Amino acid sequence: MAEMSVELVAVERRLWSGQASFVVAQTTEGEIGVMPGHEPTLGELVEGGVVKVTTTDGDTITAAVHGGFLSVTAERVSVLAETAELDEEIDVEAARAALADDDEVERERATAKLRAAGQTV
Repeated sequence: MAEMSVELVAVERRLWSGQASFVVAQTTEGEIGVMPGHEPTLGELVEGGVVKVTTTDGDTITAAVHGGFLSVTAERVSVLAETAELDEEIDVEAARAALADDDEVERERATAKLRAAGQTV
């Protein structure tokens, strides 16, 4: 099985790194799927997006990602986010409450958190 190194990093910490067979991210140009050997690419991540990484073990790592960049080479994918949370870290009740926030950015972040946690919005 072909694999690539993937690193999911937020400004404050590294969330996950390891070997993967597939990465999906939402960029300002649209959703992108990346497999090993992908053409080098640099993309700007959307505010309130979700990144999914399929590991070589078949597990899926899901994160709510807020801004930043996606850098792709043939052997490596780096997700460099302003802020990010793994699905198991998300406080679903707090995210649902934030949907009523007056700030549009906070609502987008809450929506991404709920999607990453597998919740319907």
